Amino acid sequence: MISHGKLYIIPIFFNILVSIMENMEQKMDRNMVFVRKSSELKQVIAPGKIYRLMIKSDKMEAIVSELEPNAESRWYQHDGEEVHYMLKGEMDYTIGQTVHHLKQGDVLWHVSTIKHKAKNTTSEKIEYITVGSPPTFL
Repeated sequence: MISHGKLYIIPIFFNILVSIMENMEQKMDRNMVFVRKSSELKQVIAPGKIYRLMIKSDKMEAIVSELEPNAESRWYQHDGEEVHYMLKGEMDYTIGQTVHHLKQGDVLWHVSTIKHKAKNTTSEKIEYITVGSPPTFL
C-alpha cells in the first residue's frame, strides 16, 4: 500500500477477476487496480466510525477505517486473516486477551478466527487500513 496525498495505490497479487462498484460489475487489470480515495465501493457510517471498502475481490478486501476519539469497533471473529496498517494516529487493537498499541506506520497481522477489535484511546481521529482475506467484512 502506498499512500500519496488523497490517493491510495494498492498492488494486488491475487488472481482478481471482478470488483463490485456501486452494485455494478467492473473488470479490473489482473495485476493492479487504482482507486481514488473518494471512489470507495461502499461506505458504512456508524457513530464515531467510518469504514470505506476500497477494493474487493473473490480473495481479499481492503478497507480504510476512521475512528473518532474514544470510539471502538465491535468484536469480530470470522474465517481468514487480516493485516492492519496505521495511517494516522494511535490505537489499541485487541486480539483475544492481548492488546497491541499501534502507532502511525505500524503493521499488525493476525488470524481472524480469534476475536478482535480496534479502539481509539486518544483525543484525535485515527485512520488505518485493513486488508482481509477472504473478504468477510463489507
